[in-house]
Amino acid sequence: MLSLEIVHALDQNLQEIAADMVRMLSLVRESCQLAKRALIDGDLEAAAQCVENDHRVDALQEELEQKILTVIARRQPAARDLRFLGAMHRALSDIERAGDYAEHVARTGAELATQPQLKKYTDTQRIFVVLSAMIEKTMQAIAEGDVAAARQGLTMDDEIDDLYQQIQRELLTYMMESPKVITTALRLMNVGRYLERLGDHLENVNEHTIFWLTGERL
Repeated sequence: MLSLEIVHALDQNLQEIAADMVRMLSLVRESCQLAKRALIDGDLEAAAQCVENDHRVDALQEELEQKILTVIARRQPAARDLRFLGAMHRALSDIERAGDYAEHVARTGAELATQPQLKKYTDTQRIFVVLSAMIEKTMQAIAEGDVAAARQGLTMDDEIDDLYQQIQRELLTYMMESPKVITTALRLMNVGRYLERLGDHLENVNEHTIFWLTGERL
């Protein structure tokens, strides 16, 4: 009876951790939406909300780190369960960093809000669309233990990388044609870099999830 109770308690702990991981990703998705509004629309309130949202992501990371370590110490999980806990513990820092990069974009958007728009944000808006879909797949992978969703989320980063390179080339052209726009162009190059790194961290989360589900290290 005791062993069954322990197994039941462990299962409940694992479900709670998975749910909290999804909640943390949902907060990052919200941060991305706020960052988009701050950048594209010059929405200063959205930028401030993104900063506040990142505090919630940080707090949830600390809470989950403690919860995972406590479950490992108390329940002594083995095999797949231990792999899940190890993978999610590693994924926490990647999700937290993704939230940080969304905040960086929002802050830069607030700085650019008072200046004339240098260019249309067509490629940047597409990156936001891909990031949203990538987060959805990542959430699905963790919530449902869906390795196919994790692999789909993993491959989405390729489009973000291509868009990032395209943005950088275009901005370099602007700077060469008009030195007056260098400061603004550099800020926009930073935005592209932030979004590219955000995608990289989500890619890492999917790699950790694939390891949990298959034992495969990418």
